[in-house]
Amino acid sequence: MRKDRKIKLAKLAHLLLFKRHRYPGVKEWELEKYLGRDYESVINDFNEYLELLGLYVRRVEIEEDSNKSIYYVVQPKYPLSFTEVKTFGWRVDEMAVLTVALAHILAGDGKASRKEVEETLKEKIPEWRVIRLIDRFIKMKYLEEDGEYLKIGLRTYLELDLKMLTSVLIGRAMSQEAETSVEDSSSQPQ
Repeated sequence: MRKDRKIKLAKLAHLLLFKRHRYPGVKEWELEKYLGRDYESVINDFNEYLELLGLYVRRVEIEEDSNKSIYYVVQPKYPLSFTEVKTFGWRVDEMAVLTVALAHILAGDGKASRKEVEETLKEKIPEWRVIRLIDRFIKMKYLEEDGEYLKIGLRTYLELDLKMLTSVLIGRAMSQEAETSVEDSSSQPQ
């Protein structure tokens, strides 16, 4: 491999793997600035190395203030187990609050009433904890506040696979509906 290609791969590794600003990953314009116009071929070469570690570079398109931004982030190639996620320092109730908030937002076509989300969560988690966690997720940019509504924050787009989350939530809802219909049919006299 040529020396200039090795330098570009090292720069890409530094851009993607070391924390440089608030959000994970790097914007497309930064890659072009530091690696040149052939940054996509550098990413492809880098992915070959990352594959050995079970990682890959994911391209994420995000609508921000009527502009489309493109980010690149390193993510695991395979889903993480619950015990692996636990080691990131998140408690189960924190993950549950974020998941429920995101489920409401995804079901509400990109927005959900903060009050409605809080009411749902207060059934299982103390109110003070719910309010504190939602405020924390807004501060961490997993959620955004738009008046009295919650929206998905930039960090959620970058760190989570929303398609997988949606399919898991829908799959869970479908299996619960199936269980309910089986219970209903078995309880009816024949």
